Amino acid sequence: MSKKGTKGQGTPATVALTQAGVEFTLHPYEHDAGAQAYGEEAADALGVPYERIFKTLVAEVESGLAVAVVPVAGKLDLKAFAAALGGKRAAMAEAAKVERVTGYVVGGISPLGQRRRLPTVVDSSALEFPTVYFSAGRRGLQIETAPAELVRLTQAVTASIGRTG
Repeated sequence: MSKKGTKGQGTPATVALTQAGVEFTLHPYEHDAGAQAYGEEAADALGVPYERIFKTLVAEVESGLAVAVVPVAGKLDLKAFAAALGGKRAAMAEAAKVERVTGYVVGGISPLGQRRRLPTVVDSSALEFPTVYFSAGRRGLQIETAPAELVRLTQAVTASIGRTG
């Protein structure tokens, strides 16, 4: 199990990966407090294509809150997301509610290690890569691991929920 650069950087997400015995690599970078597009900032800082860095979004569906993991290169298709969970409608959740439920701050929300496990959908494009990047649970820190491990640990379904532009 690789945990490069983990000294003093443990988060609930890295703890979840370590406890599950999953191989992962941490990628710290200097976070700009003025940044608004956190995923794009991470991609640029780490020199990783936008398609390989995934953002964690939380939306309200008929059954409650759910997590969407989509490439930072695009946007969440709310209708496709709802359909992947067996619903008809979805709307982005309020930031304060998301932070309270996940235990993470916006811009540092990880799909792993949340306070409460929420239904999760990972965009199927993640499976095209040997590894993907996503937030380690704080701004300025990304996890790189196999997409199959992300899907397994979040008990996610995969579907085409991202759209470009």
